[in-house]
Amino acid sequence: MILLAVHPLATLNAVLNSLAAVLLIAGWTMIRRGHTKAHRGAMVAAFAVSAVFLVSYLTYHALEGSRPFLGTGLVRPVYYAILLTHVVLAAAVPVMALRMFFLAWKGRWESHRRLGRITLPIWLYVSVTGVVIYLMLYHLFPGNPPPAAADVADGVAVAGRVASL
Repeated sequence: MILLAVHPLATLNAVLNSLAAVLLIAGWTMIRRGHTKAHRGAMVAAFAVSAVFLVSYLTYHALEGSRPFLGTGLVRPVYYAILLTHVVLAAAVPVMALRMFFLAWKGRWESHRRLGRITLPIWLYVSVTGVVIYLMLYHLFPGNPPPAAADVADGVAVAGRVASL
C-alpha cells in the first residue's frame, strides 16, 4: 500500500511528525556545535511544524473520527502501550516547548538547558512514535475497519431493494 492510498491528512500528519523529528535532531546537533542561531531556527521550525501537525491532526479526527487498531495477538498490547505513552507525553510537549521558548526569550540559559534535557527526548519520542502509530495503523495492520453506521444503513437499504426485486 502506498502512502497516498491512506487519507491524505493521516499521511500529512506522519510526514509532519517525521519532519519535526529531523528538525529536533538538527537543533540539538547545532547547539552541541555552538551554532546558536541555527539551533534557534531549527527549534522554531520544529515548533511551527508541530503546530501545523496539531491543526491537521484535529482536522483529520473531526472529519474522519478514530480508526480502530486491527492488529491481533502480541502486537496489540505493544500498539496500545506505544499509543498510551504517546498520548500522555504529547499532552505535555506544547507546555514544555512554550516554557523552553519563554526561558530562551528571557535569557535564562541554565534553566533552558536543564528543561531542554527533559523536553527534547520527550518531544522526539512523541514525534517518532506518531510515525510508528501511523505505520502500524495504516500500513502494517490495516485490515478492513468496520463500516461506519451510515455505510451499514446504506447496505441494508440496498439489500432490501435487491430482495424486493
